[in-house]
Amino acid sequence: LSPCSGLTHESHKKDVEQVYLRCSEGSIEWMYPTGALIVNLRPNISPASYKHLTVCIKPFKDSAGANIYLEKTGELKLLVRDGDRSPSRVYCFGYDQGGLFVEATPQQDISRKITGFQYELMSRGIAADLHTASAPCRPCSDTEVLLAVCTSDFVIRGSIQNVTNEAEEQESIIHVGVNKLYRQKSKVFQLTGESGNWRGQIKTLLECGVKPGDGDFLFTGRMHFGEARLGCAPRFKDFQRMYKEAKDKGLNPCEIGPD
Repeated sequence: LSPCSGLTHESHKKDVEQVYLRCSEGSIEWMYPTGALIVNLRPNISPASYKHLTVCIKPFKDSAGANIYLEKTGELKLLVRDGDRSPSRVYCFGYDQGGLFVEATPQQDISRKITGFQYELMSRGIAADLHTASAPCRPCSDTEVLLAVCTSDFVIRGSIQNVTNEAEEQESIIHVGVNKLYRQKSKVFQLTGESGNWRGQIKTLLECGVKPGDGDFLFTGRMHFGEARLGCAPRFKDFQRMYKEAKDKGLNPCEIGPD
């Protein structure tokens, strides 16, 4: 799977057009929507793997002018209603549940309307990590932490400098000072200022009640729509203990320096 920059689609005809996308992530922007679009996601992988994929879409904050449906064999299920202003809302469904049908709504003046959304295709295991319906704030077990160290998009040792709560979006932003960077998929954590310190931000659910605290943590997580989302985050001293115990028993799933 490969990411791509997406598509800008312009149409002034009241018809239905087919769009084919072969990237694992990207965005669609439909200017002055009239008629409808059928969005076909066709990633460059074996069709046998399709059943293991989850599709997630995140509408642009100012998206307007069309309803977005999940379509399968002619049946439509509304995903995003035109005018829905749920900030940062992400909609996910199994690849085999259908495709996307984007239908323009009647407008007095379409010249100001632009419908758009980001999309991501991911394995169902990763999607389950990001959208755990039950106990999303539950602390990870030792086994889950050790596995997260091996499979996460970012793994860092750091401290919580500050926490900003965004009530409207029901999210908290954790401002992290990085002491050691083990891995990052995207450049979320970067050197800042003349002091040469590493800094970055990680998002999590507001309901988890994250607060600034003393000491170092091992932060792990995944990139989702260009943002770092928190996964397992034990205190670093606890990670050192569980890593040493697993290594002594030969049960650690991958090697990483705990210091």
